[in-house]
Amino acid sequence: MGANDPAPRAIVSVRDASKLYASSNGELNWAMTDVNLDIGEGEFVCAIGPSGCGKTTLLNAIAGFVGPTTGSVTAGGQPVTGPGADRGVVFQEYALFPWLNARRNVEFGLKMLGLGAAERRARAEELLALMGLSHAARRYPFELSGGMRQRVAVARALATRPKVLLMDEPFAAIDALTRASLQRELLRLWRELGLSVFFITHNIEEAVFLAQRVVVMSPHPGRIREIVEVDLPYPRERADPAFGAAYARIAAAFAQSEEVAS
Repeated sequence: MGANDPAPRAIVSVRDASKLYASSNGELNWAMTDVNLDIGEGEFVCAIGPSGCGKTTLLNAIAGFVGPTTGSVTAGGQPVTGPGADRGVVFQEYALFPWLNARRNVEFGLKMLGLGAAERRARAEELLALMGLSHAARRYPFELSGGMRQRVAVARALATRPKVLLMDEPFAAIDALTRASLQRELLRLWRELGLSVFFITHNIEEAVFLAQRVVVMSPHPGRIREIVEVDLPYPRERADPAFGAAYARIAAAFAQSEEVAS
């Protein structure tokens, strides 16, 4: 998205959203306050910030796992009142069912939607092929590497053909070489499938490599401190001076958010 390009139509809109939680000792704490964010159709947005800044709370509100205490969240123009097939979610810890093989893990959400066995199988095999995992369809999670498990998790999230893919630090527990490979695969899927992606990370380099916009959040209470445009063409090269300049802008905003946290 270049500087002169029109903003894409919002597929997710968060308006004045705040979330209040009660701690185990009964204290009330705001996980996030007055958050306003639009995610456009086909847009890739990353969120970054120190622990406790509300990133995951924001993602969970968009996913429909929690509702905002005040404010609103809409997806596709409709109020978010719970999880939906239009929003796929990928977690850091894979969240695969260990008693199901890769294909059946991908099929699981489709079964919950009531699709027949033949259609479930065909769609799962199509997605596993898209992820380069056709050979692993009958393997169980314990037989897969970390990178392969996360590819299965992505395939499962895409099985319902969502318009929005929500990813909560999905590559944080994976080694650097595999993470770089998965980042490239994710960008390929984003473009091929026309997805909107909201991706949480603690890694500034990852955010610059992936995102068109980076949402920098600060804690106590969690809120958006700054939104940084990353106006770089794809594919991006980490050695490019422009990449370094974008990194520096986000790092400066991130440092300020950490100062707030300390």
